[in-house]
Amino acid sequence: MEYNTQLDRLIIPEYGRNIQGMIEYCCSIKEREERNLCARAIIQIMGQLNPPLRDVADFNHKLWDHLFIISQFKLDVDSPYAVPNAESFKEKPKILDYPKGRIKYKHYGKTIEEIIKKARELPEGAERNELTRQIANHLKKSYFNWNKDTITDDIILKNLSELSNGELKVEGTAPLSSHQDLRGATTAKKFFHKNNKHKNNHHKHKNSRKF
Repeated sequence: MEYNTQLDRLIIPEYGRNIQGMIEYCCSIKEREERNLCARAIIQIMGQLNPPLRDVADFNHKLWDHLFIISQFKLDVDSPYAVPNAESFKEKPKILDYPKGRIKYKHYGKTIEEIIKKARELPEGAERNELTRQIANHLKKSYFNWNKDTITDDIILKNLSELSNGELKVEGTAPLSSHQDLRGATTAKKFFHKNNKHKNNHHKHKNSRKF
C-alpha cells in the first residue's frame, strides 16, 4: 500500500494527484502533436475541476499557467499564451509596511479620522455643517456599539472637538440621534439580514424541490 507521504509532493494540491500524474505523462510523450492534444485535454479537465476559477479574469490563461507550474516548467507544448518564467515564481513578495499612525480613539477607528480631516478642509457653510452633524452621529453610533451604557451628546461633541483640533462644531441646538434611534437602526439592520437570509434559504429550498 502506498501512502501520500511516500509520493511526490503535489505542486498545486487543488488539482489533485491525478491531474499531476496526467501532466507527468504528457511530458513523457515524444510526438509534439500528440503532446499538444494531451495538454489541451488536461486543460479542459482542470477547468471542470475548478469552477470558481471561471469568475477569474483570463480564466484559460490561468489554467495554462497552472499547467506549466505543475509540470515544473518541463512541458514543451504550443500554448496560446506566453509561457510563464520559472524564475518569476522564485521571487519572494515584498513585505508590506504595517500602517503607521496612532489612532486617538480606537473605538471610532481610523477611517473617521480621515473623514474629519476632509471635513476640516471644506469651506464654512451648509455642506460642512451637515457633514459635521453626520460625523457626530456616526461617532455616537460607534460609541454605542462599543459601550452600551448611557451616551451623552457632550461626550461626543467633546471627542469631535479633540479629533478636529476644535475646528468642527455642530451648529444649532438640535440634539444628535437618540439612543433609541441608534438602537433601532442596529436592530433593524440585524432583522433585515436575518429576514433576507431566511428568504434566500426558502427560495433555494423551493427551487431544489423542482428537481
